[in-house]
Amino acid sequence: MLETAVARFKSIAPAVDFYSIRVIDENRQSLSVRQQIVQPPGNQFHRGIHITVCDGGGIGYAATSDLSISGMKSALDQATHWAHITAEFCLVSADYIARRQIHAKSDWKSEIPWNSTSLNDKLDLLQKINERLKTNDRIVDWWASLYCTHFNSIFATPDAEISQSFDSLMPYMGAVANQDTLTEKRSFGIDCSAKGGLEVLNRIEFEKQADRVAEEALMLLDASNCPSEKLDLLLMPNQMVLQIHESIGHPLELDRILGDERNYAGSSFVTLDMFGKFQYGSELLNISFDPSIEYQIASYQFDDEGCTAEREYLIKSGLLLRPLGGYTSQQRAKTSGVACSRASGWNRPPIDRMANINLEPGNTPLQHMINTVENGILMDTNRSWSIDDSRNKFQFGCELGRRIVNGEVGELIKNPNYRGTSSRFWQSLSAVGDCDSFRVLSVPACGKGEPNQGIQVGHASPACLFNNVDVFGSE
Repeated sequence: MLETAVARFKSIAPAVDFYSIRVIDENRQSLSVRQQIVQPPGNQFHRGIHITVCDGGGIGYAATSDLSISGMKSALDQATHWAHITAEFCLVSADYIARRQIHAKSDWKSEIPWNSTSLNDKLDLLQKINERLKTNDRIVDWWASLYCTHFNSIFATPDAEISQSFDSLMPYMGAVANQDTLTEKRSFGIDCSAKGGLEVLNRIEFEKQADRVAEEALMLLDASNCPSEKLDLLLMPNQMVLQIHESIGHPLELDRILGDERNYAGSSFVTLDMFGKFQYGSELLNISFDPSIEYQIASYQFDDEGCTAEREYLIKSGLLLRPLGGYTSQQRAKTSGVACSRASGWNRPPIDRMANINLEPGNTPLQHMINTVENGILMDTNRSWSIDDSRNKFQFGCELGRRIVNGEVGELIKNPNYRGTSSRFWQSLSAVGDCDSFRVLSVPACGKGEPNQGIQVGHASPACLFNNVDVFGSE
């Protein structure tokens, strides 16, 4: 179907300075069982074409789900019309649009395809997890879900054609415990979204997590409240994911630095003159843009401008090196970047987005980090977050904490929170876990752009230790 749509478009291709198209076919299915009750399955089908036209110094966009010749002709006329209108007023030069000359195909295969088992088999699995979550009358809500996506796209210009396809899976489970006026929640899996099929469940031992999730939800009802003081803070990978996302990923987006996002998602405390000079964190901080990890959710070979994606350091030994900016933003800012122009679907233009932004593992075993802490707290799994418009001042809350006293993990803590400012926080990084605590994870939905674009982002990290952090509790 996609090849046919590309052929149809090329049969009516305009005599303009440059054009590109993205044709997308995406199918999503969601299954959920809540409190042993099967929820209505969700099925979504997205198919359409996005057209970019550069002509006479202007740029125009249009999109349509009508893939007939007449439908594409109507959208093409609209894009060309806007290109001519914007030629006089265009803030971004049409010369900045990437013009690729490449033919390639990327097909990420699933080991266990979604359709290799029946619908009943998948619902039976979710039912079994529900049964394991409901261990006590104090568990008042519990659920398990699976979200599958099949994605196919072709990006084409007069001189290029790139096809990419993959499957992805997002598992999720949770349990809510209640006693009198106290309510606590534990969850698992939403940050385990990955490329692939049902093999993702085997890799994370999804079904086995249910017993722990239910047990910890109940234990939190009897846990002590988090203290409010300056403590050493040991963040587990499930919380590091959001810390990286909010206080490194978003501040380094080049279109945000250039001011494009101020009306909606905010700006950044990072400025162009800081690259190559600014010490973003301690010398232990190494952050990579890595679209090459096979099963990480935002891995790809080419971005949505057709640029080849390669692994690059954004921060090395704490030094800020390069922004998260695709080809167009790089030309505007006259700086280096990465292949990170991404669109959330066929009816959105690509903008600068995070892909896989990973904190590279160090050489410190988790137990050794614990042994060095005299007075601290371990936190795991994000519960809440808040960060200012410049992505500087922040506070985060976690589902679970544990006291660390004299090098030993002790009592369970509920309502753990911490706060700080981005660069000062990362400069307090005192130890980075080794490969044994390294986890490849994700953020399932990151919003940005006008109109809004929600997209999946990959993050990976080991456990990390930070010194003298402002920790606080809440009732």
